[in-house]
Amino acid sequence: MQLKPGSRLESQTCSTTVMVIRAPASDVDLRCGGLPMVAPGQAAEKQPAVGDQGSGTLMGKRYADEALGLEVLCNKPGPGSLTIGDEPLPMKDAKPLPSSD
Repeated sequence: MQLKPGSRLESQTCSTTVMVIRAPASDVDLRCGGLPMVAPGQAAEKQPAVGDQGSGTLMGKRYADEALGLEVLCNKPGPGSLTIGDEPLPMKDAKPLPSSD
C-alpha cells in the first residue's frame, strides 16, 4: 500500500486507528492484528486477529521504522499490534530533554 503523510488508517481486527506522519516512497505492508490496515470505513466488519497480538497499541504514541522511513501516530488504541509484514513496528522512544545546568 502506498502511504502519504496525513493519511488515516484503521485496523480490520480491532479499534486501532493511526495517522501517517512520515512515509517512504515505496509500498508498505502496514498491518494491525495480522491483517492490512485500511482507509476509514473500508472494513465492513471486524475480522478475528491473525497470529500473536503482542502488547497492542497505545494512544498518543508514535511507532516508527527508521530504516524504512515510516512513522505513524496512534489516534485510537486497541489490542492489535502494528507490524510491517510479520515484523513488529516498534514504539518510538521520546527524545531526551537537554539538562538544565
